[in-house]
Amino acid sequence: MNGSRITAIGHYQPARVLTNEDLAGMVDTSDEWIRSRVGIRTRHLAGPDEPVDELAAHAAAKALAAAGLAPADIDLVLVATSTAIDRSPNTAARVAARLGIPRPAAMDVNVVCAGFTHALATADHTVRAGAATRALVIGADKMSDVTDWTDRSTCVLVGDGAGAAVVEACAAGQEPGIGPVLWGSVPEMGNAVRIEGTPPRFAQEGQSVYRWATTQLPAIARHACERAGVAPEELAGVVLHQANLRIIEPLAEKLGAVNAVIARDVTESGNTSAASIPLALSKLVEQGALMGGDPVLLFGFGGNLSYAGQVVRCP
Repeated sequence: MNGSRITAIGHYQPARVLTNEDLAGMVDTSDEWIRSRVGIRTRHLAGPDEPVDELAAHAAAKALAAAGLAPADIDLVLVATSTAIDRSPNTAARVAARLGIPRPAAMDVNVVCAGFTHALATADHTVRAGAATRALVIGADKMSDVTDWTDRSTCVLVGDGAGAAVVEACAAGQEPGIGPVLWGSVPEMGNAVRIEGTPPRFAQEGQSVYRWATTQLPAIARHACERAGVAPEELAGVVLHQANLRIIEPLAEKLGAVNAVIARDVTESGNTSAASIPLALSKLVEQGALMGGDPVLLFGFGGNLSYAGQVVRCP
């Protein structure tokens, strides 16, 4: 195979918006405190009757429509999520059932905040191997289900949502639109970001994550660009995991992508874990801030202290 490319993208967020002022009525916090520390103004929250697979299916349906494809055209569904309550059927199978996709390979990928970029690389590798021709790659998380809403250190961070991409095999002679992935992890520091317990709860060691992200990740992100043969200054866009504005901005500055649009969707959406990268990318494409063929670095990092990044061409 000649490789693969993203041919369409879509996103979905629940209707309910929770502001910083709303949170100030729930815990000891304030709009100024939240903005100054993480840069978030609002976040979207799903209701009790909106499971993760429903969020994922909405985003996937939009991507399918944008690609002009029918559900039967898809032969692989990958969903990056760490917040699905049920173990089986997995989220990918439930999304396929919601959309009416017949007989797909359907798998969940749990790499938390780096899940989407891991899933995108997996789809690319699968297409290159000839085991699939068209894939739906979805990042979807309902962080509100795993959050302690009395803990001001974590509840101010999170939001719910989903983003999806259609990945298709390149035609003969067509340049690949998904570059080589650079991925890895720091397992001995994996406890720095956790979703564990019964019921499961999100917790993190914020300072450890901040130091790791701002000191170790810029060089790794540059290496991802090198693998794609694209210099940072040639990037039209940089879409990092939308964790915290105080992480996104210094990481982007150290990367050296001086001509790129930097995604800052965290200010409106909060940290949506695996959904954050496709959600932010879809919005930039929808707004016309990125155009078809533009080179964009996608770089996920966080839970497990895992990371994965690749340069893609915008649909």
